[in-house]
Amino acid sequence: MAPIETIGAEASLGTPEDATDGPATGPLRRCIATREVLPKESLVRFVVGPAADVVPDIAGKLPGRGLWVKAERAVLAGAVAKNLFAKAARQSVTVAADLVDRTVVLLSHRCLDLIGLARRAGQVVCGFEKVRDALREGRVGIVLAAADGAADGRGKLKALAGELPILAQFTVAELSAALGRENVVHAALAPGRLAERLIVDSARLAGLRADKVS
Repeated sequence: MAPIETIGAEASLGTPEDATDGPATGPLRRCIATREVLPKESLVRFVVGPAADVVPDIAGKLPGRGLWVKAERAVLAGAVAKNLFAKAARQSVTVAADLVDRTVVLLSHRCLDLIGLARRAGQVVCGFEKVRDALREGRVGIVLAAADGAADGRGKLKALAGELPILAQFTVAELSAALGRENVVHAALAPGRLAERLIVDSARLAGLRADKVS
């Protein structure tokens, strides 16, 4: 497979743990709200911080017992409203009233950081024609389309993308800042680990923003 043209220089399911958290390498976790056992990629991990406050652990690397919540806005909001974090942690905790929106902001930053990393690694193309050509040549892992871009352009790329994921949650300004150039409406990441991570995190972000996106 030919390398993607750049604009600059990234298993199987095991037995679920009945506890809220489990081995760091395990692929399944139980949501403290729905009690569903789901792949980690479809949940968000929270931990109790030193001040007994509930902290989103977007990267899944903070120390402490994980409190996992399905990446859906209504589910997380319900966990906050019903004080389920204290029940799961078996201690008194402080939960910010705006925890859902804080989590959305952190996930948004993570997605934009991944896009920036991909740009610096030379794994991004920008512009409708370059993205279209990369799609035709099978050199795309995920398509980026500005939320405030023209709908017809998104529609044409969607037709070419087939089953490939399309991330359309960020504005022209946000994509442009992440990619270090002006007026980015369409872009694409090459297949690879950065694209895979962006697919996971953008799906979680979409779930948490669901009732805010028109």
